[in-house]
Amino acid sequence: MRRQRRTEESGPYWKQRNWQLSAGFLAVVVLAGGFTALTSEHDTGGDRMGAAVSDGPLSGTSAPRGGRPLGCHTDDSGGDALPESAPKDISWHTLGIARVPVSGSAGPTRTTGSLRWCFAHTPIGAVLAATVIPSRMSGSDWRAVARQQVVAGHGRDLFSIQRQTVADMDSAEQAGNTAVASYAGFSVTSYTADAANVRLLLRTGQGYAATAVLVRWSNGDWKVVPNADGSLHSQVTTIQGNANGFILWGV
Repeated sequence: MRRQRRTEESGPYWKQRNWQLSAGFLAVVVLAGGFTALTSEHDTGGDRMGAAVSDGPLSGTSAPRGGRPLGCHTDDSGGDALPESAPKDISWHTLGIARVPVSGSAGPTRTTGSLRWCFAHTPIGAVLAATVIPSRMSGSDWRAVARQQVVAGHGRDLFSIQRQTVADMDSAEQAGNTAVASYAGFSVTSYTADAANVRLLLRTGQGYAATAVLVRWSNGDWKVVPNADGSLHSQVTTIQGNANGFILWGV
């Protein structure tokens, strides 16, 4: 019988202590007074990424209809079967301030500038996308990542507004003594060929925490779907006890 106690924090997600503790995951580290409150006074019309970011491999023009962008190859032989263990070919890479899992077969198998892309069209591919993409949001190249790997719309516009108020962090040295969570495990709560809901288990200095990320298959790869408030993940929940229900990365 599962024995774990969860406690949820109230208030905007960017002011939650556990969100700040897992800042390496969402990749916004220094909150310096918090984000400006979103009100009707903000202009959210148009694409906040704007013309400042040029088209890239996931812009929609690079992938043939129903296919993968040029040069993108992954092992999709697992189909829609939900994983029972972590892939055997996982290695850990430091991207900015975070260490993320990477699979030679499930992705990300391609690097273009600041983008780490080309994830398997499988549940494990969705897990890796839900892990790697938000982790790229701490550095000065976050706009390029958001433009290419976050689903366009009002949620992305709000994320951009909020993210612009936070200092960029391109290395662990810049993060200093700021607590950064590490990835401990995952679970896939729902999956279709078009979308997946992924729960991520984070290890902080206080124990375990969990959050969820929604990803959508778009233009031949997985992209993060932001929430209506601009967050890239659900409310962070602390877990006191064991990690039942999650597949551990084994590190």
